[in-house]
Amino acid sequence: MVRGQGEAPGFPGGEWLDELVRQSLREDVGSGDVSTAVAVAPGTRATGALVARQAGVVAGLSLVARVYGALDPDVDVEVLVADGSAVAAGRELVRLSGPAASLLTGERTALNFIQHLGGIATLTARFVAAAGGTDCRVLDTRKTLPGYRALAKYAVRCGGGDNHRLGLYDRVLLKDNHWASGDAIAAMVARARDTFPLLAIEVEVDTPAQLAAVLPLGVEWIMLDNFTVADVAAAVAARAAVAPATKLEVSGNVTLDTIGAHARTGVDAVSVGRLTHSAPALDIGMDFDLRGGA
Repeated sequence: MVRGQGEAPGFPGGEWLDELVRQSLREDVGSGDVSTAVAVAPGTRATGALVARQAGVVAGLSLVARVYGALDPDVDVEVLVADGSAVAAGRELVRLSGPAASLLTGERTALNFIQHLGGIATLTARFVAAAGGTDCRVLDTRKTLPGYRALAKYAVRCGGGDNHRLGLYDRVLLKDNHWASGDAIAAMVARARDTFPLLAIEVEVDTPAQLAAVLPLGVEWIMLDNFTVADVAAAVAARAAVAPATKLEVSGNVTLDTIGAHARTGVDAVSVGRLTHSAPALDIGMDFDLRGGA
C-alpha cells in the first residue's frame, strides 16, 4: 500500500520504468537474499524509515513504492516529503512497515534510486542558486547513465533546473564534429530547416570568428563552447546587434564558482554536464526497527 505523497506531476513513468525497477531488484537479489534468510525469522514484521543523513533536495521518492511494490505488495509505504523539497539532515522522507525480510531486501535498491536522483537535484539547486538574480536558465545535457535519462532529467527539474534536448530526435544541434564533415554550416542549417521544419536549430561555436559566421543565419540557439566570460559578454552584445531573437547558451567547464559571472553577462542559459554525470549521491539511510513491527 502507498500512502502520503504520490507521484509528482511530470514524474516519468511507464512500462520501461517498471522494468528498470524489476531489473534493479534482479541484479541485487539474484537467487535470494541469503543474509536476510539467516538473520530474520519467517513471519517477522518491522518498521523502517528512510532518513536524510545530510541536507539536500529530494527527488524520486515515489520510486520507493515502486521498488517495494515489485518486491512485496505487503509492504506499506508512506512518502512524507514532496519531490523538489529542500530537507535538513535527520528529516524522515519515507516510512515503511511490513515483513522485516522484505524491508531489508529492498533497502539498497530503493536507496540507490533516491540517493542518485537526490544528488542530481541537490547539485542542480546549488547551480541555480549560484546563478540567482539573473534570467539565466541552468540546463542539463545528455550525459546521463544509460536507461536513467528520463529520471535524471526529472531530478534536474526538481532542483530548479531546465532540460536541454531529451535525445538526438528533438532538436537539431550541429556541433564541432558536424562542422568537420566538410559541408558549409550555412548549407547544413538550410538543410535542417527544410528537413525538420518543426524543430529548433542550435549551432555550437568554438571561437568568436565562428560566432560571427553563424549569427546572421538566425538559428534559434547558439552554443558558446568554452568561451571566456569576456567573450560571452561580447557575444551577447553581438547578438543584440545582429540576431536579437537568437538565444545564447554557454557550455563547457562551467563550475559553481564561474556560473554567476557567465549568467550576469545576459546569456540565456548555461548547460552543465556534471549535473547528471558527476553529481555526488545524497546521503540517505534506513533506520530499521523490529520492535515497531508487531
